[in-house]
Amino acid sequence: MTTAMKEKLALLNLPGIREILDETIRGAITEELSYEAFFVTLLDHEYMLRKNSRVERLLKESKLPLQKTFGTFDFKRLAAKAIQKIKALDDGLFLDRKENILIFGNPGTGKTHLIAAIADAQIRKGRRLLFTTCSILVQNLLIAKRDLKLPALLKKLSRYDGLVIDDIRYVQQSREEIEILFTLLADRYEQGSILLTSNLPFSKWDQIFKDSMTTAAAIDRLVHHSVIIEINAGSYRTEAAKNKQ
Repeated sequence: MTTAMKEKLALLNLPGIREILDETIRGAITEELSYEAFFVTLLDHEYMLRKNSRVERLLKESKLPLQKTFGTFDFKRLAAKAIQKIKALDDGLFLDRKENILIFGNPGTGKTHLIAAIADAQIRKGRRLLFTTCSILVQNLLIAKRDLKLPALLKKLSRYDGLVIDDIRYVQQSREEIEILFTLLADRYEQGSILLTSNLPFSKWDQIFKDSMTTAAAIDRLVHHSVIIEINAGSYRTEAAKNKQ
């Protein structure tokens, strides 16, 4: 490859082609590849390089917990119905339909791992998702409100295909926190997916939102377009501790 070719490939931002061009030219001569096959080989490599780079960038941006993927999740802990629902999410159409994914279960049952794995699978297909705990999200919203930047933060969050909120139970439940959380739920209603975990069934959500009207309104917005998954297994952490004994 000549210096001029290197410069042009760099100018066109084609690092994948530049990386394998010499090798591909030699292979094309040896194997007598057609022009089309030669060109497709270069394009495929450039495409995969860019795709992998984008996925790495999206994973870093998502702030997902490390190693919580389907590959490390114990599906034996789930009922057949729950597994069926999870498989149906694989095509990612729930994000296009702005549907919510709601996962319920007792502490230690693997809710966080499962919701993170669902998000990880979609990010690897090029979708943009953000993971946060409910407590951190609420505090960031309150700070933005205090600084008169709440509309800007809500707009920023709206750019994500899915917003993963881990454990909605852990809110200190002041009136201001309740209002800001409800504001977020209302803002994303039918505008973007929420992937959420909770230790509390809906029947106990009045412990979060305090009054029946706000509780009903919050549940209504989440459930209207949603897939609900329940994990009825025992605590993974308790089982792991017993196995070490």
